Amino acid sequence: MNTEIKNIIHLRLGELIERYPVLSPVRSDIEHAYLALKECYDRGGKLLIAGNGGSCSDSLHIVGELMKGFCKRRPLPAELEASIRDFDSEEGDELCSKLQMGLMAISLTEHQSLNTAFANDVDANYSFAQQVLGYGRPGDVLLLISTSGNSRNLLHALPVAKALGMTVIGLTGKDGGKLSKKADISIIVPEQETYRIQEFHLPIYHTLCLMLEDTYFPV
Repeated sequence: MNTEIKNIIHLRLGELIERYPVLSPVRSDIEHAYLALKECYDRGGKLLIAGNGGSCSDSLHIVGELMKGFCKRRPLPAELEASIRDFDSEEGDELCSKLQMGLMAISLTEHQSLNTAFANDVDANYSFAQQVLGYGRPGDVLLLISTSGNSRNLLHALPVAKALGMTVIGLTGKDGGKLSKKADISIIVPEQETYRIQEFHLPIYHTLCLMLEDTYFPV
């Protein structure tokens, strides 16, 4: 691990634990999740995310932070800007000024036509598994968010991801449930009540997004 990456980990996780000391026991798990995501993006991979209810909203929130600038502007590389301008000399300058670089992330919760069709024709409990089968590639990461760790539709997606050569991260609470025992990396928030667990999920995934942005968009 190079010095730059160590500094990012030290800074961002230090900030997180200072603000939320109760998360100190899961510090190393968050670090492992970051390193898994970094390895995925280093290889040109993508992040798939799924959750139910409030965790569904969290999955969308994460996509929003990764696919555009979070705390940084994320300008386009000069070579890409030049190609866009060459293709469209009239609108290229404005297009380049508006666009921001993203890290590929897909929420499996938002494809209503596919999910409702699969629920109607097959079984709603397997719709996330079906999407992992379609989107997943070796080296990708699947992030499953469940306060209990026992959501059936998430658990069905896990073996498909593993069979495809993906890394699975579980973000849970309580005792971690079945998800924590099967995921490659488990971040189990030390809380029991659903709303309290969700309150801590947000600063954890914000920290992961900040660390990834620091890594790939240092300026």
